[in-house]
Amino acid sequence: MSDALLDAVADPLIVLDGTRVVLANTAARTMFGAHIANSDIRLTLRQPEAAALIAASADGLVEFSGPGGADQRLEMRISATIDGRRVVQIVDRSARHLADRLRTDFVANASHELRTPLAAIRGFIETLEDDHAGGDPAIRARFLKIMGDEAQRMERLIEELLSLSRIEADRFILPDAQIALADLIADVAAETVSQDGRSFAALNLAIESEPTVRGDRAQLSQLLHNLIDNARRYGDPGSAVTVRLWVAQDMAMLSVADQGPGITPQHLPRLTERFYRVDDARGRASGGTGLGLAIVKHIVDRHRGRLDIRSQSGVGTTVIVELPVIQ
Repeated sequence: MSDALLDAVADPLIVLDGTRVVLANTAARTMFGAHIANSDIRLTLRQPEAAALIAASADGLVEFSGPGGADQRLEMRISATIDGRRVVQIVDRSARHLADRLRTDFVANASHELRTPLAAIRGFIETLEDDHAGGDPAIRARFLKIMGDEAQRMERLIEELLSLSRIEADRFILPDAQIALADLIADVAAETVSQDGRSFAALNLAIESEPTVRGDRAQLSQLLHNLIDNARRYGDPGSAVTVRLWVAQDMAMLSVADQGPGITPQHLPRLTERFYRVDDARGRASGGTGLGLAIVKHIVDRHRGRLDIRSQSGVGTTVIVELPVIQ
């Protein structure tokens, strides 16, 4: 087997004579280093699972952690050649491993988020069944309000889980309706002001352009609601939230900024992960589900846009969404 033929293969390929590497293609040398040539492959891989399969002198398949760390998962397949040598093919399965881990984490987090309010509701029901506590009108009213709040929290979580599922199902379908973003922002602003008659921080609109984009109106409305809700939840009490719209280089630029404590840099890359919260206690207390920015990210991706989150300690956080403008 020639070096040129091996180098044409994108995955790492290694030819062994016993346990010694006699040929390694470019992908293998890139992954493990140039020193892999003529080395004992067991010393290069340093993985007990892989070493055991190599020592067995048999065909087979094994998965192990790669040189990139625990998050890198490699699949090694060994097969014999006609001349008695063996070919080792290595495939990077890190993406599949990550997807499996995210799926497991998602189920665990969703179960936890539902179990917590359910436990509270069951506890208060048991208390109200007690003649002494249940007969006190003040205690009964307070407990029923808490139960109602927890039920609403579960309802919001279920609605957002279903919403996330629908967005993911449509992620490859590009929306084709023409959406006037300035009009949409005005509609969402009016809705947030009148929500349940509750008192909110001031909402300032800075509409500098009136671009039209191709999009799904319901999803873009949900995106705006989530960003404004987040800004109000994590901004300083009573401070203003600013929604700005402008155009730059054929992109509609939409930003939502709060005036709050800000977010430290190490948290920024993880803000769009499902159920990730910078301040877990504050998020739960304010009714957040931990899915708001994950939904925003999926909506932006479906609209072939870009999402940027900027924050400065003591100043606040700004979320910027870029969407292609209809020419």
